[in-house]
Amino acid sequence: MYQLELESLGLSPNEAKIYETLVEHGELGVSEIAILAKIHRRNAYDAIAHLVDKGLCFEIFSSKKNTYNAVDPHKLRELTDEKRREIEKILPHLNKMFTHRDVAEEAYVYRGLEGQKNVWRDVLKVGKNSYFIGAKVGWFDSRLKSARETFFKEANRKKINFIQLFDHEAMQQIPNFPKYFPAQLEYRILPKEYSTKSATHIFGDYVVTYTGLEEIGKTPDDVVFFILHSAQLAESYRTWFKYMWGKSKKVK
Repeated sequence: MYQLELESLGLSPNEAKIYETLVEHGELGVSEIAILAKIHRRNAYDAIAHLVDKGLCFEIFSSKKNTYNAVDPHKLRELTDEKRREIEKILPHLNKMFTHRDVAEEAYVYRGLEGQKNVWRDVLKVGKNSYFIGAKVGWFDSRLKSARETFFKEANRKKINFIQLFDHEAMQQIPNFPKYFPAQLEYRILPKEYSTKSATHIFGDYVVTYTGLEEIGKTPDDVVFFILHSAQLAESYRTWFKYMWGKSKKVK
């Protein structure tokens, strides 16, 4: 039932199955574990040994047969804390290497909701004003609520301004949206005949193109973000943005 969540903590598929089996059924012998977890007995021995090493189960010695039982599930919290501490140790060095990469221009792709979170991390890392063409309120998809609130809290701390050209349909469907935008916002509305299923985001030396935006107020699971990292290109897009801004509808 919780195999994927357990695997995300670093357990193998067999370890996850066995740990969950022991949590549910309590003290068991290897044969019983293998049957209930639906894995081969030979594989069960290795997985149990690894669970013991990780402190997630323990062996009970007996004159008849040795059995095993699960450690309190709160132990899982310790695993995540240990992983976090290990990551914190190496982050400064990794960030130093990442920051000093000599990459003047590059292109890559993000996908899905996690891709949107990556874009937000990039915006915060750059710390410059954000320009958006064809905004469709997709950032406010309910599934992004926690990450979005964290993003805007930090964006406000860094005094990032958001200058957005909203898609005409977005303002038709959610007319009061700008009043609830949780940061400094300047906006205008693109003419109706220029509504599209794409959008463009410019910040710092980055240009991000969103594709597949079918629905106002939603970020599709399969949305693709084409990331272009180029100071010259980003400045060109900002120049074009200024032209479109001047031609777009002012909001009274």
